[in-house]
Amino acid sequence: MKIGTVIYEPTIVDGFDISVYYSKRVDGVVGKPAKGMYNDITCFVDAKTLRERPELVALSENGPATRTNKAFTLPWDFVCPTNEEYQSSILRFIEDTAKEDVEGVILNLYHFPEEKFCTCDRCSKQQRESGLDWLEWRAQTVTDFIRRAKKLVKQPFGIEIWPDPILAKERFGLDFEALAEYVDFFHVPLSSHNYVTMYWVDTLTRDFKKLLKKPIFIELSAEIPRDVETKALLRTVAYVSSHDVEAILLLVHDAERAKEICRTAVNDSNYRGWLEKFGFENMNKIIERWEKIY
Repeated sequence: MKIGTVIYEPTIVDGFDISVYYSKRVDGVVGKPAKGMYNDITCFVDAKTLRERPELVALSENGPATRTNKAFTLPWDFVCPTNEEYQSSILRFIEDTAKEDVEGVILNLYHFPEEKFCTCDRCSKQQRESGLDWLEWRAQTVTDFIRRAKKLVKQPFGIEIWPDPILAKERFGLDFEALAEYVDFFHVPLSSHNYVTMYWVDTLTRDFKKLLKKPIFIELSAEIPRDVETKALLRTVAYVSSHDVEAILLLVHDAERAKEICRTAVNDSNYRGWLEKFGFENMNKIIERWEKIY
């Protein structure tokens, strides 16, 4: 099993097998492709573009896909995923990124905002002309975008999926089986402010391991530096490591936070004793590596 970071700066941290950099973020900030790292590209969430061009927003009968629309509880502002102009700009960004010496490409938020989107004139017309029902048309639209993106990337190619193993197709247009044909791995973010209660992480990891037909990267939030949160995070990493996942990724703001987690794991004798007692071999191997560095 591999261990990695997801980070907001183009920095590779010693002791980690995989390094993921947000090269295009939900706020619209765009960075240069990070060489030697997986570049994570946000597709149809772009706060900056929607401030400048609000007509691009995804629509529903209850209004636009924005955070300010109280009819929904959307965490971000979404561009309509069938807008050809915006689609083309994202595909160009993906292509330009893949031309660089990057380790791989990951896409996030490449789907519909929620189940009632998008009902703009263009989407409604495309759905009618497709001959498909609403559910299947949305899924086909998302899958087709991923198919087009895959053709532009020679490196390992993965997609983040919203962590809903039951309703992902109805809500976002995610057909896991169809998407698996075009990706090398799935990236599943199981985000939380803390993991003091973590049974749900174990449950969702098991669910996705059974559902998905390609290797899985599980992402855990690791931004908060307090001692209680860090120790709970490390125990959660150990539990996830007992499943047959390809990698566990730790979301951090910067390299120093990743190094701090390594040092905590190496120097916490109680934690290491607990790992030995309950046989978390994968996690033990990772810490043995960290011990040589930190």
